[in-house]
Amino acid sequence: MTVSEHSDELHTADTRKVTVDDMQSEIIRRICFREYPPGTQLKEAGLAAEFGVSRTPVRDAISRIQHLGLVETRNGVGTVVIELSAETIRHVYEIRLHMATLIGVMSPAPIEEGTCALARALLADAIDLQADFSPRRYVELNHRLHNLVAGLIGNSLLQSFWRQSYYLAASTWYRVASIVGDDAAAGFVLELKDLVTALEQDDLAAFGYLQRVHIGYGFERIREHLLEDTDHPAPRNP
Repeated sequence: MTVSEHSDELHTADTRKVTVDDMQSEIIRRICFREYPPGTQLKEAGLAAEFGVSRTPVRDAISRIQHLGLVETRNGVGTVVIELSAETIRHVYEIRLHMATLIGVMSPAPIEEGTCALARALLADAIDLQADFSPRRYVELNHRLHNLVAGLIGNSLLQSFWRQSYYLAASTWYRVASIVGDDAAAGFVLELKDLVTALEQDDLAAFGYLQRVHIGYGFERIREHLLEDTDHPAPRNP
């Protein structure tokens, strides 16, 4: 699906006005799928015309994305998409490894049957992905998992930090999935099998530690295939 096709879908999905949240999510999606590669300038006027809004909400959406660390403002150029440095990627994964263990500790949300059902459905889709792999679909399924995990975090500050680090990490996944292909799908299936078991056992602490383990595995793939500087050790993953 092209940028314009996805934008049309955004407009025709319903008749409500496009919100700042909608624009933020769509721009982030384009960044993660490399439809907006590093160096792309985000032009407020063009985006406002595309989404059918004034420049003010577009500016708000871009400001949020800048806060996440996916874009920066350059003098004489404007706001551009940036490529995360190897050091930044390491730092993102270091914090995600530690935050994962807090999911079942800091005001955990109750595990409901609906959550288990969502996880089982996600596992079924991941198994299908293994049979017919698509990097785009892989990222989309990871986004569904992110929403599921975020919904289990009861501590609002932890949830906020988790979401921010997710978007930074997700900006690397399309590239690495395009390289490793089926290996990424196989790892995702194993991750979901573990997580479904923890949810069915009503063990959110185990769920968090399993997230840590698989985040570590994911970072190893990124470190091997994307990071040029491999002299630094990966974040420890017991």
